[in-house]
Amino acid sequence: MKVRGQHYRTIWPNDTDSRVIQLIDQRFLPHRFVIEEVRTVDEMAGAIKEMHVRGAGLIGAAAGYGMYLATLGAGTSFEDDLAAAAAQLKATRPTAVNLAWAIERQLKNIGAAESVEEKQRLAFNTARQIADEDAEYCRRIGEHGVELIRHISEQKDGATVNVLTHCNAGWLAFVDHGSATAPIYAAHDGGIPVHVWVDETRPRSQGSKLTAWELGEHGVPYTVIADNAGGHLMQHGKVDVVIVGTDRTTYTGDVANKIGTYLKALAAKDNAVPFYVALPSSSFDWNIRNGLKEIPIEERDSEEVNYADGWHGGEQVKVRVTPQTSAAANFGFDVTPRQFVTGLITERGICQANEESILQLFPEHAR
Repeated sequence: MKVRGQHYRTIWPNDTDSRVIQLIDQRFLPHRFVIEEVRTVDEMAGAIKEMHVRGAGLIGAAAGYGMYLATLGAGTSFEDDLAAAAAQLKATRPTAVNLAWAIERQLKNIGAAESVEEKQRLAFNTARQIADEDAEYCRRIGEHGVELIRHISEQKDGATVNVLTHCNAGWLAFVDHGSATAPIYAAHDGGIPVHVWVDETRPRSQGSKLTAWELGEHGVPYTVIADNAGGHLMQHGKVDVVIVGTDRTTYTGDVANKIGTYLKALAAKDNAVPFYVALPSSSFDWNIRNGLKEIPIEERDSEEVNYADGWHGGEQVKVRVTPQTSAAANFGFDVTPRQFVTGLITERGICQANEESILQLFPEHAR
């Protein structure tokens, strides 16, 4: 994607020093575009935990680069240091399956080498492969998903297709293109009139801050709405399709995504609005069958609920929005059961949200 006309990925090695990993620090968007330089596994773990980077695919790519940095910083107890780094990174964001997937892939590849230098080289190449695959898979998701939007456009005789999103599953949540936004970008670039209803997504407002910013940078028409406006819009025929992302989806089709996704799925079901989930295969959990019982739900600091931040007088300010003595709970994700999901858009095509259909696309995971 482009920022002010220049192409960026969300994470990349420095052009002149590959020991430095650069990333877009999303905490400052949409008001400031800040590039952070990360040199150690501790710094990368902090960037993931504190959401300098976030989103399923990007978390995986960041973890991949984090493990590379761990090989650079490991001491004489190389294997022990690497295991400690893996545990540290895994503990940062428990819901996103891409995190552990990338770390395990790194450990397997690093373990195939003997010398430290070879381990470092393999770790760097694996990190780049993870990032490149993420970008390519999202591009393919766009190719498959745009056909859904094209079909709706044809049914509406070329009128604008209204898409509802939740949270940010755009290129800022991946390495490039995004998952839920990839079909939207492909439609826009292909001349299909499209408009996006952007849920603000409290408490961190990833919709109003991130999705709105990147859609605007790409020239896609959008409107920011309060989180609870989606059902109203569906009742009045103003939403043609819902497309969201996911941080972890079971091989049986249960979907974990940003808190509030389940409510959108319920409203879509009640109003016969198709509800699609876009994801690369790295976001499938091939070991979990029952999403409600088995997917770990991250509980974040209650301060994210008690406070909001924004731009005022040329600087980013933080304000309290609840009474001083209020208790607050901050569940980061919810699970949408498979029966509320119309389909899954993957890099291999579109399937139904059930075990049989998913495994037809990914037969290598059949048990």
